[in-house]
Amino acid sequence: MQQNQASYANQMQTLFEAKFKTRFPNESVDVLNLCDHNIPRLEADGLLGIWHKQETNVPLNDEEMTIIKQSDALLTQFMSHHRIVIVSPLHNFNITSHLKDYIDNILIANKTFRYTETGSEGLMTDNYKVLYLQSSGGIYTENDRYTPLEFSHYFLKEMFVNIMSFDNYYIVRAQGTNISPVDSQNIMNQVENDLSTIFEDFYTN
Repeated sequence: MQQNQASYANQMQTLFEAKFKTRFPNESVDVLNLCDHNIPRLEADGLLGIWHKQETNVPLNDEEMTIIKQSDALLTQFMSHHRIVIVSPLHNFNITSHLKDYIDNILIANKTFRYTETGSEGLMTDNYKVLYLQSSGGIYTENDRYTPLEFSHYFLKEMFVNIMSFDNYYIVRAQGTNISPVDSQNIMNQVENDLSTIFEDFYTN
């Protein structure tokens, strides 16, 4: 199932890149494949331990220095782009573990958001937008018992818009990829239509 969904996710990425190249022929897409990178994790011997050492002015060892440099590089890359496109299959109603690890490296206090007396406040307020391209075996837009189970959608929207204060969040779905009979052409036609609908607005300042 996951391989099938990943195939549709790859098709969505290819479709987006083709549309981007047509709209911006002199620009390029900065692609980060999370599966090809060792993303620092929120663990006691990872980011959690490192952040604690930094807060208490304890020197980091060589391995910890490597980890924090990797994390800082991810954050720097993320903040340098005002348009973020996430391409991913749905895993057990939620984002993949790789994507969750990535979010833990960019959701950084005093960088992408800050704490105030009245609660958290986003710092990504300078014309930032995010587009989520998701493939899923099921369908989550029919206002039935599966609709509230699309935790990936709700989580990402809240993290980017509510916590980091992105201007807008968009989602395009390739869904029903495991519901027989599968009409792959119809699924991708819907993706293309939905992507075309939001594409210009996504890149409008």
